[in-house]
Amino acid sequence: MASNPHLSPADLHILLAEPSAVQRKIIGNELFAAQIESINEADSVLSTLESAQKHSPDLIVSALHFADGSAIDLLQQLRASEATADIPFMLISSETRQEQLEHFKQAGVIAILPKPFKPDDLTTAIRATLDLLTQSELSLEYYEPDQLRVLIVDDSAMARKLIRRVLTGLGIQYFTEAEDGAQAIGQLQAETFDLVVTDYNMPEVNGLELTGFIRNSAQHAHLPILMVSSEANQAHLQNISRAGVNALADKPFEPDTIRQILTRILG
Repeated sequence: MASNPHLSPADLHILLAEPSAVQRKIIGNELFAAQIESINEADSVLSTLESAQKHSPDLIVSALHFADGSAIDLLQQLRASEATADIPFMLISSETRQEQLEHFKQAGVIAILPKPFKPDDLTTAIRATLDLLTQSELSLEYYEPDQLRVLIVDDSAMARKLIRRVLTGLGIQYFTEAEDGAQAIGQLQAETFDLVVTDYNMPEVNGLELTGFIRNSAQHAHLPILMVSSEANQAHLQNISRAGVNALADKPFEPDTIRQILTRILG
């Protein structure tokens, strides 16, 4: 779908991937109640991939388990194809184990909804999808968004891609990527940046250690840092806050949340 600042839920084309006919009907009714009118259905990993290739939906809403694989398999195959790599993905699952959901958070899904979910949860996820599909440039007093130099640090290539896509939608054009904190430190020593967006959990040097390096560097001490994290441990969150990050966003995050955060920390 082409970028359009006036999109509404009724403009979205949804692909609902769910093996159970009963669950497809329940979720379909909830989507219809959220003003989604165009819904295609699939009941397996294979049929979802085929439908996505053929119809290019604006959002895939997927269950976790299928007879021929899982949503992890589906997501990996979607991201591996140029034709489907950028399709927003929403997971609906009764799974509550964080280690199982971590794969999806790191893969840059637009939302993870519990089963059963509340209508407000679905509305929030639909709004995030609309934000991702529309272009609305940041309005900043001291910066031109298209001149901002951003360092994106995340060990997940898919997560980096989603962050970059969200920031591009805000009018930002200049990006450098690093796979972990150690690589980011090398980039910081070689280039100048206006903003660092970093993950928390990374090998070698994590986001907390990277933040410490930046805050203890005479050259970079005042560099704004946005940390994105799926970490729910309260002690870790407190450590992040004390380390000197300017803002913290949960994974998965909403594009409008990132807009508000950047308006604040770059203002």
